[in-house]
Amino acid sequence: MNAGGPLAGIRVIEVGHMLAGPYCGLMLADMGAEVIKVETPDGDIARSVSPHFVGPHNAYFASLNRNKKSVVLDLARPEGQHILHRMAAQAHALVTNLRPSAIRKLGLTYEALKPANDRLVCVALTGYGLEGKYAESPAYDYVIQAMTGVMALTGDPSGPPTKAGYSAVDNSAGLVAALGLLAKIIEGRGGQVDVSMYDVMLSQLNYLAGANLNAGEHIERLPNSSHPYMVPAQIFPTGNGWLTLFITHDKFWKTFSDEVARAEWLTDERFATMAGRRQHRDVVLAAITQVLSRASAAEWVRRLAPLGLVVAEVGTLDEALASPIATERGLVVALGDGDLPLRAIASPVRFSGFEPSYDLPPLLDQHRDEVMAWAAP
Repeated sequence: MNAGGPLAGIRVIEVGHMLAGPYCGLMLADMGAEVIKVETPDGDIARSVSPHFVGPHNAYFASLNRNKKSVVLDLARPEGQHILHRMAAQAHALVTNLRPSAIRKLGLTYEALKPANDRLVCVALTGYGLEGKYAESPAYDYVIQAMTGVMALTGDPSGPPTKAGYSAVDNSAGLVAALGLLAKIIEGRGGQVDVSMYDVMLSQLNYLAGANLNAGEHIERLPNSSHPYMVPAQIFPTGNGWLTLFITHDKFWKTFSDEVARAEWLTDERFATMAGRRQHRDVVLAAITQVLSRASAAEWVRRLAPLGLVVAEVGTLDEALASPIATERGLVVALGDGDLPLRAIASPVRFSGFEPSYDLPPLLDQHRDEVMAWAAP
């Protein structure tokens, strides 16, 4: 646990599995909260979901559960409920991402735990909310991406709908859950926080939803990940590799046109202004593609980046993890004392005067004695 962090002294009970709930707990633990992970006797399924192990630690589980403590409780039995209530009496918050029926059955709501601690903040992170006729419907990252339009907006229009390349829904919902949890703690009053994965993803479609709601615009996929309003703002094929080029206003367009020796683009009404480029998207993009095909993506970055243009070569995760930025920011960290070659991504939140540590993820029930010392009868 990170002693002295911004959340030092905050105790959070996590009853979660796989990704969304544990990611919420991870963000809090990295900032100094004491996060106690309550698991079934079989443990979080994330302990075995990946084929990759480093010593006793599953790489998937380790990526989401460092800096936490683990205790096994059978919440379906009176003894488990008794200990849960003892824990809740001395905790600030509880977060869970079980189904609503399981949340109620296991007594993980504010109403169920209020007798133990009326200042407790209870966060339910579910697919479609705690209430309503959709509450019990299965909700996974893939399903929510499909239902909210994220898949329909992703990929090439000539191909099938495509999911984001990572668990965008689970991670986003985990962050929102952490925000809601902390907001209630700051308020100083206990209560129920209801975070729905469906709600979170519709919220993240903000300006696209606004265009539909206020102008009736039907949002569709565009080739090469094009922005719907800004041109050029997309990826381009080059002589070698793919280039991301994002030009947001006409000053940068002039800089780009000058560098590629296309003075005519500054007087041709189809090219000269943002509005003109948007109205003549196909012509403009074809001309840019022809120019960019004459050099590699790396060469274009070398030429255009020093001019202040927003440009990047499309790279791989391997390259990002080994990049100078990742190295400078210290983004790849060793877990524990370094005896095991177990690595993960550092916390994305930095604070002056606080340097987080990164403990190994807990073994199943590793902290039973410690927790029982203050929570058991």
